[in-house]
Amino acid sequence: MVEARVQWTDGERFVGMASSGHALVVDSDRERNTAAGPMELVLVGLCACTATDVVSILRKKREPFTSVEVRAEAERAKQPPTVYETIKLIYTVGGQVSKKAVEDAVRLSEEKYCSVSAMLQKTAKITTVIEYS
Repeated sequence: MVEARVQWTDGERFVGMASSGHALVVDSDRERNTAAGPMELVLVGLCACTATDVVSILRKKREPFTSVEVRAEAERAKQPPTVYETIKLIYTVGGQVSKKAVEDAVRLSEEKYCSVSAMLQKTAKITTVIEYS
């Protein structure tokens, strides 16, 4: 079982801790903005999840990539709950990689492996763009 908890510190700021033992600060007050907000962390989690898949798949295919970056651009609903309605994932992959291998890795992440993407697809239309550097 995975567990997470937060402890209020002040204002709308919390220290979060996961069962891995790692802590991070979360600030829901976007005016004060002293740390990432909860919905920003959802996007960070999505980027990390799919990037992990892509790196793992490219390694298995022995593709000579030198870098992988995933950025997310998202729009939220206007009315509460302000869930993500659209998310655009931009993958930038460096190295002498096969375009087909990268496209396959991104597709496999989206369709099969990325659990964060699978959850977010319930409310958001997720699109992808692949760039090469």
